[in-house]
Amino acid sequence: MSHQPDDAAPVRGDPTWVAPALTESEKSRVVGKTNVFFGPPLAILAAGQKNTLEISGKLNRTAERYLEILRYHGLELSEPERLCLAHICHIGFMSPLEIRELPDEVRFTTFECEGLDKEALAVKLDAASFADLVAVVEGLGF
Repeated sequence: MSHQPDDAAPVRGDPTWVAPALTESEKSRVVGKTNVFFGPPLAILAAGQKNTLEISGKLNRTAERYLEILRYHGLELSEPERLCLAHICHIGFMSPLEIRELPDEVRFTTFECEGLDKEALAVKLDAASFADLVAVVEGLGF
């Protein structure tokens, strides 16, 4: 039972209280606990960590750095180039090797659209860093 007047909103501790939606800055501070499957990449990343706080810290530091890489890397792509890469990436999961092979995949694809110069795109991808290629793939949603 709430100990508030009828016109007052419930407060934390009251069983009827509902947490307000989090702002973006609040989400970055506290997001709660979640179960995470540790496949080989995460197992390698967390190797040697002794407790959940160490593991959590390692994962959060890595994610923060990864987000900064995505923020400062990538390539300027035309819409035809973006469509070509989305077609190639649409195979699903893109492994690091497949991301590195994007220039060759562009050269070999049968995808065509108006305004697409596949060789120019392949050259652009050849000159890009791996971080730039990852940012492109992530930006396309793959």
